[in-house]
Amino acid sequence: MNDTISSLVQQIDERKEELIALAKTLISFETPAPPARNTSDIQQYISSILRERDFDVDRWDVYPGDPNVVGIRKGTDSDQFQSLIINGHIDVAEVSADEPWVTGPFQPYVENGHLVGRGASDMKGGIAGALFAIGLLHEAGIELPGDLLFQSVIGEEVGEAGTLQCCKRGYDADFALVVDTSECHLQGQGGVITGWITVKSPQTFHDATRRQMLHAGGKLFGASAIEKMMKIIQGLQELERYWAVMKTYKGYPAGMMTINPAVIEGGRHAAFIADECRLWITVHFYPNETHHQVIEEVEEFIRNIANADPWLKQNPPQFTWGGESMIVDRGEIFPSLEIDPNHRAIQTLATVHETMFQEKAVLDMSPTVTDGGWFSEFDIPAVIYGPGSLEEAHSVNEKVEVEQLLTFTKVVLAFIYEWCSTRKG
Repeated sequence: MNDTISSLVQQIDERKEELIALAKTLISFETPAPPARNTSDIQQYISSILRERDFDVDRWDVYPGDPNVVGIRKGTDSDQFQSLIINGHIDVAEVSADEPWVTGPFQPYVENGHLVGRGASDMKGGIAGALFAIGLLHEAGIELPGDLLFQSVIGEEVGEAGTLQCCKRGYDADFALVVDTSECHLQGQGGVITGWITVKSPQTFHDATRRQMLHAGGKLFGASAIEKMMKIIQGLQELERYWAVMKTYKGYPAGMMTINPAVIEGGRHAAFIADECRLWITVHFYPNETHHQVIEEVEEFIRNIANADPWLKQNPPQFTWGGESMIVDRGEIFPSLEIDPNHRAIQTLATVHETMFQEKAVLDMSPTVTDGGWFSEFDIPAVIYGPGSLEEAHSVNEKVEVEQLLTFTKVVLAFIYEWCSTRKG
């Protein structure tokens, strides 16, 4: 690091209370999702911070009351130097009325070296650190050669993928840093997709006809959609066990590819044979697979089961995959993110981390999912790297260690400078 960056890093310790105050302010905005549609005020606040730091700001509604914000600061030599996206989601996990918070989820405080409040770990702490680092670079009058973009997105908690909307809008860079919860490990992730499997009878029968469906001589070609769904659930369990034996990925324990039968809906009344049954499943998959591959594998397996059943062969299950919102259409996709440890940005970030934390950087895989996979879908190399632990994310009295937040901020500041000062090629 040069002397200027070293001085700015030192300022982070000296101005710790300013950083904590910024994080508290972000936490105090009530942005739980669900219910969502509540981020306009905080996005206006972040927009004003970015404008003060000489960013051009693009703000647009993804949903009414839930806008994305992208700040763009062009470099002095954009064609020759690397560009960077810093990305974070501004929504936080749902809060129930009966949760025993000490003060209140949106009344943050510091206790025993931790900042407490909803979003402290997931992930307003990371956003605060990144904004504070950008502010220090601006105050010092540092002009970066490469472009710097800051994305404050909505909807990550409910699969509404504000990051996807940024990518669709054309925002691109040589690398993306997703400052989501990772305990300052450099992480990739597997993926998740939800789907609905529907079994539907073309006819509706009175329950008194059940004898004719089940017993010899009844001659009524009918079935309960609920009972036929039981075969499909058993098939999904067989496929899950097969995956557990046959599929592995470095950094994950065996059996991480799972199929969760999360919700089942079926039947209309006790006096009818169930003529429709719908199963909502959640499928987790490894970083080296795509949701398209997983969909094909699940459908093929279940269709083979259906073809072995006379009724299901005539009335095959129907599949609906993914969705753009768990609120609006009860579905979501989180693509996987595979990281290359030899990528120049990963190596630069790891080096900076080791300098600031005085310990070797850990490269591993997140056991959960973030918006980071959308960058992979759009061929933008990315990594998840942020303060806070998953044990704290979504928890009552959620907290982040202040010392970790400070050191993370130092890493982000130095990484922005180093990466945006690196020549392309």
